[in-house]
This record gives sequence, structure tokens and C-alpha cells, in this order.
Amino acid sequence: MSRTLRVVFVGLDLECDLPIGERVLDAAQRAGAPEGSRCRGVCACSTCHVYVRAGAEHLSVAEEDERDVIELACEEPRPESRLGCQARATGEGRAEIEISEESFRAWLELATPDERERAVQRWAARTRRV
Repeated sequence: MSRTLRVVFVGLDLECDLPIGERVLDAAQRAGAPEGSRCRGVCACSTCHVYVRAGAEHLSVAEEDERDVIELACEEPRPESRLGCQARATGEGRAEIEISEESFRAWLELATPDERERAVQRWAARTRRV
């Protein structure tokens, strides 16, 4: 049995198991979480900006390139800010991830009308669950 990190998307009622070595962005795609990714995960934008609410110890450490992108491009960088394309599972456990507003907006730009409608409803309901 492979080792995994349980990734929970805060307020969205979405979660999945992420194999060690894979990215938070991979978990979002697997779970159907609305996390943006204009550059397709190569650390060239900030549209996969998330906040790690819990479980940061189970994720890779942010490298200089990631910190630079967060500092320069993210609307609301915080100490718990990460790029989903760079944060990789390094250990078993549980990580709670909150998708940033800017990431959600970027995801909406590329979503189909059906995806957009479902995501907007889920996004609007998230504040009642957090």
C-alpha cells in the first residue's frame, strides 16, 4: 500500500489522498477543487496560491523561486501561503488547504459553464462551513 497524505480543502467539502511526492495542485485536480493553474504548474504564475491551514509539516519546504513568486504576484501573501504547484506531500498525515480568492477567480476563467455554476455554489457556501 502506498503512503499518502490526506488533503482536505477547507470549506469546500472536498478531500482526497495524495501520494507522497505529488503536489497539492494534483490533489485539487483529483478532488475537483477549484484551484487555478494558468502556467500548468511550473511556478511561473501565482494562480495556484493556497493557504496551508494545518499540516504544513507534511509538505515540502518552500524554495526560493516559490517564495519570490508569492511575494511578487500574490494579492494577499501570508506566512501560510504556498503555491499548489510547488507544495509536495512529504509525509503521511493530514493537510488542510484553503484555496485563495485569486486562485478561485483564475480557475473560473477556464471552467466550463457547468463547472463554473457548481463551483460558485460550493464557494459561496464555504463561509458557512469554515
